[in-house]
Amino acid sequence: MVRTMSEDATPQPKHQGLIVVIDGPAGAGKSTVARRVAGALKLPVLDTGAIYRTVALAGDRAGVGWGDGEGLAALAATMPLGFVAATVAISGRQEVWLGEEEVTDAIRTPHISDGASRVSSLPPVREALLGLQRKLGKSGCVGEGRDLGTVVFPDADHKFFLTASTPVRAQRRHRELLARGGDVPSEAQVLAAMQERDARDSGREVAPLARAEDAREVDSTGATIDEVVAQILQHVDGS
Repeated sequence: MVRTMSEDATPQPKHQGLIVVIDGPAGAGKSTVARRVAGALKLPVLDTGAIYRTVALAGDRAGVGWGDGEGLAALAATMPLGFVAATVAISGRQEVWLGEEEVTDAIRTPHISDGASRVSSLPPVREALLGLQRKLGKSGCVGEGRDLGTVVFPDADHKFFLTASTPVRAQRRHRELLARGGDVPSEAQVLAAMQERDARDSGREVAPLARAEDAREVDSTGATIDEVVAQILQHVDGS
């Protein structure tokens, strides 16, 4: 079951039905950039990473192992997932709900991040969620993930692959974790975990992290969020 609300994302006529996808590795800035681009285009955000993170969290809580593809696929098909995009323009974030509980922060811990990477490598889970992702984005969206341009929306109107150097990505992720508080791993630990996840995401047999042949690469290593967003919007509106 999926519940969605997107009061701040009524499409402008020019962008009605437009599908823009932003793929890339962890820490490249996809979530922030996707939210800003979606706000400018008046389109809803499709955060596929949040979907896999929620499956990982639900599995963790239900005692379903992150290697149990069939069990997690069954869980994914029935979990009460909800996105509330109405807060994006105000707070800069999209709420994620599991039933009546908001899990926006709970799915962003290092533990669940690792679980999401493991869960997303399982063919039964990816198959179970493919239709859901397409359903959520078919009326127009700015999607962010790892295989949107290659698998989920191969015919998307605009494709981008957002990247940055691994040390910079690790530094950004470490700052995010510090801002949330709690028990935060060192930057070196974040870097090591990110390198391991990159290798796993890029090397998996099903829907690996990869740049679509027709995707425009955007390197955010030395760029501000505003500069990256402006570059993407310029390409979307100028094409």
